Parts: sequence; C-alpha cells; structure tokens
Amino acid sequence: MRVTNKMLSNSFLTDMRSNLENMQTLQQQMTSGKEIRKPSDDPAKVARAMQLHTDINANNQYKTNISDTINWLDTTDTALGQAGNVLQKVRELLVSAGNAAYGSSERQSIKDEINQRIDQFAQIMNTNYDGSYIFGGSRGTDKPMSTTKVGDNMQLQYNNAADSLGNTDAVEVNKINKKLFVEISQGVTMDYNVTAGDIVQFRAENSTDDKADNLMDLFKNIVNHLDNAADTSKLTNGDLTDVTDAINNLLKVRSQVGAKQNRMDSAKDKNEDETANLTSVLSRTEDIDITQKTMEYATMQTVYMASLQTSAKVIQPTLLDYLR
Repeated sequence: MRVTNKMLSNSFLTDMRSNLENMQTLQQQMTSGKEIRKPSDDPAKVARAMQLHTDINANNQYKTNISDTINWLDTTDTALGQAGNVLQKVRELLVSAGNAAYGSSERQSIKDEINQRIDQFAQIMNTNYDGSYIFGGSRGTDKPMSTTKVGDNMQLQYNNAADSLGNTDAVEVNKINKKLFVEISQGVTMDYNVTAGDIVQFRAENSTDDKADNLMDLFKNIVNHLDNAADTSKLTNGDLTDVTDAINNLLKVRSQVGAKQNRMDSAKDKNEDETANLTSVLSRTEDIDITQKTMEYATMQTVYMASLQTSAKVIQPTLLDYLR
C-alpha cells in the first residue's frame, strides 16, 4: 500500500489532537485542583463525591445544632444558679423568721423581702435566649411565669395559662412543660430544655406521694403565714422543709443540665472528627496530586513538542504539493 503525504498528515493531525487534548485535560485539572471535571470523567467517583458533600453539609448543620444547644444549656445553668440563690435566700429568711424575739415589724420586713424574691424568681424563670424563653417549653415566645399581687402579697403563677374563669388552662400548661428535642447526629436526638414545671414542681426526698408539691403554693403559704404570728411554727417546720426540698430538686435539675452539657461537648468532638474524616476521604476522591499532575503535564508537553519536531522532519511539503 502506498503511503501518501495526505495519509501522513491525517495521522499526524489525529495524534497531535490527541496529545493536545491530553495536555488540555491535565492543564484544567491543575487549574481547578480537581480530578473530576464533569460526571462523564468518572461516574462512580462523581456519585461518591456527591454523597460525601451531602454528608459534610449534614455534619455542618449538626455542628450548628450542637453549638446552639451548648449556648442554650450554658444560659440554663446560669439561670438555675440564680434561682437556687433566690431559694437559698428565702430559706435563710424563714430561719430568721423563727426568732421568738421578732415582732410584727420584723416579720413584715421579712415578708416584704420575700415578696421581692418571688418577683425576682419569676424574672429568672423568664430568662430569654436568642428570642426564646428557655423555661417556656414549646411556648417559647411567651413568658412562662408571672407574678400577681393579692393585697400586700406577691404570688407566682403560670403566665397566660388560665381560662376566662381563672381556672388553670391544662393545654397552655402542657405547652410550657413540653420537652424540646434537637438532632445532634444522624438518627440521634435528645431533649435539651428544662421546663418551668421541672423547677416549680418538686417532691420531698423519699416521698411516696404521687402528687408533687408546688413552688407557687409554697410561696403563697409563706407570705400568708408571715401575716399571722400564730403560724410561726408552720414557717420553721413545714415551709422550711418544703423550701429545702425545692432547693434539692433544683440541684438535681442543674446536675441533669450538667450531664447534658458533657454529652454535648462529646458530641461536638465526635462531629469535628467525623467532618475531618469525611473531608479527608473527599480530598482523596476528587482532588489531584499536584506533584503527580505536574510531572504528567511536563511529560505530555515534552511528547507534544517532540511530535511537532518529528512531523516537521517527516512531512516536508514542496511547491508541487500546493499546486496539486
């Protein structure tokens, strides 16, 4: 078979085009830093990379959830500490109220201070974080607690949780005492809030009674007993014991918050490790080895230049080639 100049030229152009495309591919990979430029390059790797991107984005959202929950729990712990200080002060005032030398004026002073402490306690229960009341349950945009004055006495109550007749609205109370949940990992959720009911309702230690005591009733009893000198024994026995039980309940709730904080810290560390691992796998899947690609590009450039020089020597057109 006779090999013509045209056949040589066509073969040369085909090889040159192939070499040039390979150089262009390597150049684009080096410019983008990615092994895969379009799905047709490697469908399996593209599917894997897309799944890894989805997992990393999900992990970033879990990280945001965890960080927000940690801040929420820190705020809760601070508020519980303040509430504990209020109850401890009320307890000290009840102890002093049992002093037999105290007259009506001293008892009135104690009652005035306790009234202020009740109001302060309500303010603490209405602590707000990022636009939500942390003790408000699912009714986070409405204050969970409020105070009302009956005569000279301050009374603690659920806020906006009574019907038109003044009876407790069970639906609203259930909203206030509803637990909130957050997803911290795939398929892993946990409750993170403390409700007003967790603090207001308490039981005596070793109590077998199913009915819980109530801080709202306790505060009401204390200020009423302070109005009557004959009720001094109730202050230093029943009321004092109930306040102690309420403090113990608050300490228990605070310890539960601490346990949740520890769990969130562990979840944060786990999340960061998972994100680092996923990022590493993604890099191995779609990123190039810059050293390797630089060597390949240099080699391909040498091949391309050699092919140009070789073809110039092999294909030497003459004037007759242009006249044909």
